[in-house]
Amino acid sequence: MDSTTMIMWSVLFGAIGMGYFIYGKRQQAIVPLCIGMVLMVFPYFVASVASLVIVGIVLVIIPYFLRH
Repeated sequence: MDSTTMIMWSVLFGAIGMGYFIYGKRQQAIVPLCIGMVLMVFPYFVASVASLVIVGIVLVIIPYFLRH
């Protein structure tokens, strides 16, 4: 169950990261572009589901606070 949950959260955050990356590239906005890259890569380096979810949610929220 733990590995299935980990894979599902990784796919979800990777898809959101891809969306941020494409948006940042088209709008030439650096914050969504960088957050998108981080969201696509960080699940490979996280060992637990709880830390994956917490870090992922924090990363998803960052572009809403750092708008320019």
